[in-house]
Amino acid sequence: MGRELTTVAVVGLGTMGAGIAEVLARAGIEVIGVEKDAAGLERGRGHLAHSTDRAVQRGKLTTEERDALLGRIRTGTDLTAVADVALVIEAIDEDEEAKKELFARLDTLCPADTIFATNTSSLSVTALAAATHRPSRVVGTHWFNPAPVMGLVEIISTVVTDPAVLTEVSGLVGRAGKSAVTAGDRAGFIVDALLFGYLNNAVRMLEAHYASREDIDAAMRFGCGHPMGPLALLDLIGLDTAYAILDSIYHTSRDHLHAPAPLLKQLVTAGMLGRKTGRGFYAYAAPDSPEVVDAAPPTTIAGADTRTVRTVGVVGTGTMAVGIAEVLAKSGFEVIVRARDEDKVAAVRKKVEKSLAKSVERGRLSSDDRDATLARLRGTADLGDLAEADLIIEAVVEDLLVKRSLFTDLDKVAKPGAVLATTTSSLPVVECATATSRPADVIGMHWFNPAPAMKLVEVVPTVLTTPDVTATVLAVARAARKHPVTCADRAGFIVNALLFPYLNDAVRMLEAHYATVEDIDTAMKVGCGHPMGPFELADVVGLDVTLAIQRTLYLEFREPGYAPAPLLEHLVTAGYLGRKTGRGFHNHAR
Repeated sequence: MGRELTTVAVVGLGTMGAGIAEVLARAGIEVIGVEKDAAGLERGRGHLAHSTDRAVQRGKLTTEERDALLGRIRTGTDLTAVADVALVIEAIDEDEEAKKELFARLDTLCPADTIFATNTSSLSVTALAAATHRPSRVVGTHWFNPAPVMGLVEIISTVVTDPAVLTEVSGLVGRAGKSAVTAGDRAGFIVDALLFGYLNNAVRMLEAHYASREDIDAAMRFGCGHPMGPLALLDLIGLDTAYAILDSIYHTSRDHLHAPAPLLKQLVTAGMLGRKTGRGFYAYAAPDSPEVVDAAPPTTIAGADTRTVRTVGVVGTGTMAVGIAEVLAKSGFEVIVRARDEDKVAAVRKKVEKSLAKSVERGRLSSDDRDATLARLRGTADLGDLAEADLIIEAVVEDLLVKRSLFTDLDKVAKPGAVLATTTSSLPVVECATATSRPADVIGMHWFNPAPAMKLVEVVPTVLTTPDVTATVLAVARAARKHPVTCADRAGFIVNALLFPYLNDAVRMLEAHYATVEDIDTAMKVGCGHPMGPFELADVVGLDVTLAIQRTLYLEFREPGYAPAPLLEHLVTAGYLGRKTGRGFHNHAR
């Protein structure tokens, strides 16, 4: 057991430093706050007053609690005030030389057992520690902004950090009500190393005119449950900050995926830094305003009429096919589900009945609407019965040969003008289109699982698809109360092309013994607001599916960083596929 740290100094009272001081004081810890000059001190006190007053207004603090909190924070401009504390946290500007100079001064002021912690998000903690005569007592404590709200602190250990120091600092972070994760000293630590590769990928996607900024952001919000889309998040972080972090990570990793996208550099050079300047990927009402003033309307296809769709055929009996059939029947379409035999036809209806019954029990659907939905749903084992369908959606196994064979058969039975759609998540849509004599009528319509709950549909026209087919599928998705986004026919579309390289990066981080499965998952959930950590998500998706999609991305883009992590390959070979086998990155009760 280490010491219980009762008094902590915070040097630098900008937004981050003031937030750290507030968090510690709220936990009953005495804080000494130091700024370099009177103007900085006044700003720091202003940050504290504004934040705590807002907490009172929102009912998170009483007036008495606020006054007691502020009473535990002593502020000034004299650095010698920190001489007797057991822990000093520096939160000054992200300037390596300035931080080294500060630590060198602190080294002469503080006793030999005082711990020094740096709040750097991108600099080498080892290099900062080397500026002192106590490198074993220097750690990183990377807090997230705003510190009073964000629940994560990354504790960064160097190769010489004393384990007792980590114990003491972890205890302090826990007393402050934050989740602590421990990682080694590497550029980006856990969160930034995983997050910024993903964000940079999104910028490259926009830069290539592959999808619109609105569709990229909506895809990751609705498809992955992220609180913000990647481009909006970059605007919030600040594009200059993002560029600096990516540049720092790239100098360490030498991975092209971390090299800042040229578009990012262009925006920074132009002074378009995001919300703080009023313009970044989006335009805002004013600097620091969250109000977007140039949001584009929902995607439309200029000059394209839509084809009439009253009857939809769904081919397949798996979870996705059943979910799509339920959603469309519930939305007023006549739906014909084609299964291989009558037993499977009956099984599909039973699954839909069970799902609708749950909706009625939960008050989400009336009994009359349930009955009407079931009346619009019928099954068949005869592919020829789909001849009356205006739109046919295939949702069979993710195997290109199977899908091409099916599209060849659909081409023979579908009526002229019928739209043919594939739900593939990673295969080239054009491969399905060219298996028919009507490639202009074929399109991708990638639904997300479970279809009744997930709002996103990726609409993927090929280079051969006519505009009216795209417009028709967009209209059907909206009629089904989904949020459609459009993108070109490229492996992974939007969501998988951004999501799976991020998952692969997490596996690489794990196989390098940089951090544990639990700490990486916690970091991304608590630090980024993701509904699941990368390893939890990979286990749910299935490690075999994750590997197959990552292989597809690698073969499409030939990007070295997309090569599947060897650890992922080994787990799949061993039969550790995630939840479905009871073992993946986590153990699952079966």
